[in-house]
Amino acid sequence: MMKSLVLPEIEAYAEAHSMIESDVCRQLREETYRTMECPQMVVGPLEGAFLKMMAQLVCAQHVLEIGTFTGYSALCFAEVLPHDGKIVTCDSDPSSTDLAKTYFRQSPHGHKITIQLGPALESLANMTGPFDVIFIDADKVNYVKYYQRAVELISPQGVILIDNVLWNGDVMCDPPLDASTAAIQELNRVVRADSRVSVVLLTIRDGVLVITPNRAYKASR
Repeated sequence: MMKSLVLPEIEAYAEAHSMIESDVCRQLREETYRTMECPQMVVGPLEGAFLKMMAQLVCAQHVLEIGTFTGYSALCFAEVLPHDGKIVTCDSDPSSTDLAKTYFRQSPHGHKITIQLGPALESLANMTGPFDVIFIDADKVNYVKYYQRAVELISPQGVILIDNVLWNGDVMCDPPLDASTAAIQELNRVVRADSRVSVVLLTIRDGVLVITPNRAYKASR
């Protein structure tokens, strides 16, 4: 179970004063909580609004998502992309992605989304960019590998977003509690030390890294 790092009433206030959750996203979120074993993996209305805002800020047309789950975040992106915008979302779980497909079909924006089913690292090896937004929210032990590939695929004006980088606050534990915690700690160190990018760690929900290519790195590409 994911801990609440922000008081629930403050989270509710923030949601109430952010972009409104669409009906199809609300229905998907509610069904996810009714039927899935780990429903807290859905990003939810507040982080969904944040993802939409980031896509709008960079005028995104092409989005790459690593970790589909039941498709909530992919739908959030799809709702703010232009009609010819494209989202590629990677996952290895046919059960959760089957639920995602059901709601993609119900949405007028679902045609923008393509699911790559299989191990994400294999899918990423065959990707060609650039992507305007890359959102990473998948198995934590591979976070550094996903990040390194994302830097290769992001557009010069794009943004990389990485979820769960506070990991219930367990990133503060020394030594780390488990392999996932250690992997997130390593990711946070790697990104902070990477001269190719600028980064800020936001305390939205379970922590989100916001990463953009630096000017010098942009000029070299």
